[in-house]
Amino acid sequence: MKKIMNQPENIVNEMLEGLVTIHDDLVYRVPNTNVIARLAKTPNKVGLVSGGGSGHEPAHAGFVGDGMLSAAACGAVFTSPSPDQVLEAIKVADNGAGVLMIIKNYSGDIMNFDMAKELAELEDIKVDFIVVDDDIAVEDSTYTSGRRGVAGTVYVHKILGAAARSGLSLEEIKKIADDLVPNIKTLGLAIKAATVPEVGKPGFNLGDDEIEFGIGIHGEPGYRREKMKTSQEMAKELVDTLSRSISFEGNSFAILVNGMGATPLMEQYVFANDVLPLIEAKGATVAYKKLGDYMTAIDMAGISLTVLNITDPRYLEWLDESVTTIAWN
Repeated sequence: MKKIMNQPENIVNEMLEGLVTIHDDLVYRVPNTNVIARLAKTPNKVGLVSGGGSGHEPAHAGFVGDGMLSAAACGAVFTSPSPDQVLEAIKVADNGAGVLMIIKNYSGDIMNFDMAKELAELEDIKVDFIVVDDDIAVEDSTYTSGRRGVAGTVYVHKILGAAARSGLSLEEIKKIADDLVPNIKTLGLAIKAATVPEVGKPGFNLGDDEIEFGIGIHGEPGYRREKMKTSQEMAKELVDTLSRSISFEGNSFAILVNGMGATPLMEQYVFANDVLPLIEAKGATVAYKKLGDYMTAIDMAGISLTVLNITDPRYLEWLDESVTTIAWN
């Protein structure tokens, strides 16, 4: 294993220290925690909290800032943050109008965020939540009951962040979230596994000539492994499979092509060039598009495709709004 690091057990702490050192104009680290919070406060507006295991950078701390998240709780690599860490994120995010938690659908995350919600309510902080389960690859997988939460979570951060900044109430934002999440679908693939620093070896084995469709962001199994394909063939597999879970015909979509950590932008753009015509050929309008590394899996080589059916015109308006964060540009 070759990585730019010191001791593997210190990698998350040192990564967070580096993050707040570089971006001290935007965020800070809550003392004695792994919580990253925004410097800019928004009195009497709903706070947004997300988080999860580290290793998915820039998610989630990279989306903390004006117009997106108020705070992010960062766990160990691929491990949910503890309830007390999430509680600290809730407390620092509370501006007097309540807090909405955005949780990816993993059993540990749901359990720990729910416990933090109960603790926060004992301190008279009003808290609600939304669970993101956009990955259509498999119904149940390692660490989950039901579908996994993956890159579509970033669109949830962006849209709900804009809704919160506009001054909507916690109840109004929760209603938007409930309508939004079912309209987001994601499917990914991997051509090389990720290596967790403290483990020191890849999480699974893929041959040099193999690809796995439907892989999870922690290296969970997908739905099929086969010989390597061209970008055009990969794009067709993802679009055709997504079309069985969401109706493209006559609808308008926001598209996210997401790199998994070790996929060069060159390859991401090739894939996007193959994907967009396939979506349009199915009768859809691509009204918004984004590309880059937003929800990664350390050094996994692969890609995911997220499609958001724009059933509410405000989604597009909120996606277009400018924000001040580390990672959204």
